[in-house]
Order: sequence, then structure tokens, then C-alpha cells
Amino acid sequence: MRAVQFIEYGRPDVVHVAEVEEPHAGPGEIRIAVRASGVSTGEVRIRAGRMRDVVPVVFPYRTGFDAAGVVDEVGQGVVGVAVGDEVFGMVAPSRRGANADHAVLMAWAPKPGSWSWAEAGGAAGSVETATRVLDRLAVAAGHTLLVQGASGSVGTVVVQLGKARGARVIGTASEGNHEFLRTLGAEPTSYGPGLVDRIRALAPGGIDAVVDCAGGALPDLIAAAGGPARVVTIADPAAAVHGVHMSHGAPEGEGIGAADPLAVHGLADAVALAAEQRLRVPVAAVFPLTEAAAAHALSETRHAPGRIVLLH
Repeated sequence: MRAVQFIEYGRPDVVHVAEVEEPHAGPGEIRIAVRASGVSTGEVRIRAGRMRDVVPVVFPYRTGFDAAGVVDEVGQGVVGVAVGDEVFGMVAPSRRGANADHAVLMAWAPKPGSWSWAEAGGAAGSVETATRVLDRLAVAAGHTLLVQGASGSVGTVVVQLGKARGARVIGTASEGNHEFLRTLGAEPTSYGPGLVDRIRALAPGGIDAVVDCAGGALPDLIAAAGGPARVVTIADPAAAVHGVHMSHGAPEGEGIGAADPLAVHGLADAVALAAEQRLRVPVAAVFPLTEAAAAHALSETRHAPGRIVLLH
């Protein structure tokens, strides 16, 4: 089968499609014929070598954490799903490899009928990550939540899940994405110099929780929150220097601290919210699987509002 991988650090053109052996569903797993899969911004940073000091890589590195497709194998002990069902979900962090013709999922949920294949293919990773950080921060009704990098693939979902919990959400993005954030229910502001003053003007009563999806601004985010305990980052490997928790689900041994428990319960919550038209998965761009390198190049610009997805 075809699978996306890279065998060295470098520019996006090191990403290529290779022929590899098909995986098979083990106990508690299902396999899908993939219709769409997400491009991980974290893996873009890994491929570029920007994480080499904290995330050791064994080449070849197979890419992709989330996918959607049609079930074609059901592992031992699995109930409630059958061959032919349409699902979305995520692979085990230690396995990766969702950007392929077949993927073995360790967590899944029924594909919402209101979502396209592209939306479903890019949903699970963002939903799990957003749920994990909001759970850690105990975001609830009446809170004011600040999302740094709110127009990105995870930030857009953090905004919507935060709103679904009853929080007021302020999101940072470039000015060109401010109207986009308003459509998601966030109050937009710009990142960069003067951020703390802008946040204090918008929320004079203070910020209850901060989710950093962009990196590079932790001192300002800590100041806005009144301390590091209410800040969680998914993007800044310098978090420990600032006393901030970096949330990730990477397997043990990848050098970036202990992983948080995966919030796979968020997938079922996402299905319910999608049915109520309260959660969508903004898709910034769609590429065929064979153009994975171009998808990486777009992701590297950090200007894509939403998820970048590969269609199979």
C-alpha cells in the first residue's frame, strides 16, 4: 500500500509516498480503508528538524495521526462497529502512519453525516488535543479562555469546544483571520507586541485559562493569565523553562516529558456536537495523497486557517 514518510530531516520535498506493507487490526483495534487523513503541524516541525533536540526520530518516519474511512477489518474483542461502517479516529501515537491507504485505529467514532470526508479525516487529532487541554485546565461555564493561535488546526477546535462548555473565548490570530474567528464564536485580537495590554482591555476581570497552540509567546501569556499554572501549551518546547505544562500524547521515550492521558472520550462528544451543528472542522486546504510534500509546505507557512487534509 502507499504511505507518506520521510527518511531525513529537511525541506518539505523530503516527504514522499512509499510502498509499504499493509498493517492489520490487532485486539481492540479496527482497520480502515482511508478516505482522508490529517497533516500534523507537529510532524511538520519534526520533519524540518526543529524538534530534533526533544523528539528523537527513527527513520523512515511514517506520518499521520488521524484519518477517516471505511472499516475493513475488526480486531478481536471489538464490539459496536462492523466492516463497511464509516468512522473517523486516530492511530496509536507509537504507530503513526495514518497518511496511508490503510490505517489501524486505536480510537474511533461514527463519522457525522454532516461532515465531509475531508472534515472527518482532519478531526480526531484536533478534537483529542483540544479536549485534553481543556480537561487539564478544567474550563467550564463562566470562564474566560484565551486561545493563542486560534485560527490553526487545533485552535479552531479549542475555540468551539470551549464555547460548548460555556466559556467566553478570546482568540489571537492575524488580522486577516479575525472575521473567521468570529464565525467560530471567538472574540479576536492580534498576536505580537502589546498582546498583554490588548487582552487586559478585552478582559479586565482577568483570564481563567490559556491554551497556547502557536508557541513563542509564553511570557506574555503567563502575564495575561496572572501566572503559569493556568497556561498549557501544545507547541512550545521551552515550556518547562517558564514553569508551563506542555501537553502531548507522544509515546514514552520521545524526550518531551510525561504524556497526558489521551482524551479519546472527546471523539464521542464531537459526534454529539456535530449533530447539533455546534462543531465543524474548518479545512484550510485539501491535497491528494501524492502531494503530501505540498501540504507540508503550506503548513510550514503557518497561515492556513484550519486543517490541511490529504484525500486518498
